[in-house]
Amino acid sequence: MLKNIPPIISPELIKILSEMGHGDEIVIADGNFPAVTNAQRLIRLDGHNVPEVLKAILLVFPLDTFVKSAVGLMEVVPGDDVVPTIWEDYQKILNESEEVFGEFEFIERFEFYKRASEAFAVVATSELALYANIILKKGVISF
Repeated sequence: MLKNIPPIISPELIKILSEMGHGDEIVIADGNFPAVTNAQRLIRLDGHNVPEVLKAILLVFPLDTFVKSAVGLMEVVPGDDVVPTIWEDYQKILNESEEVFGEFEFIERFEFYKRASEAFAVVATSELALYANIILKKGVISF
């Protein structure tokens, strides 16, 4: 056990977060996301949802401040009438964190899959909300 690490962050996830370097990306994926297909490294957090994982990761993970947007979302597919209210939760979590992130980057579905396949890791959750996938770009810690 470690102090000040949220219990939702498994040993495997803390290892992955520690190994990531500046500019590396991690995907927190909803339950519908083809995580196994698109992951170089897969961390399973079944039984958890994206907002709780996002909140925990942001306690230990610096976002990149050298890019226009360090946070990417899968945009709604044209013609789909879904309104992803979960994005409001993400905005609130990010605002409550100490991280500066600019604005969301909205990424077309197949481009999102491509970015996920190039990401350092994918965290698979049991999130049921549609369009709940999120990409975080790692920044640096300066003293």
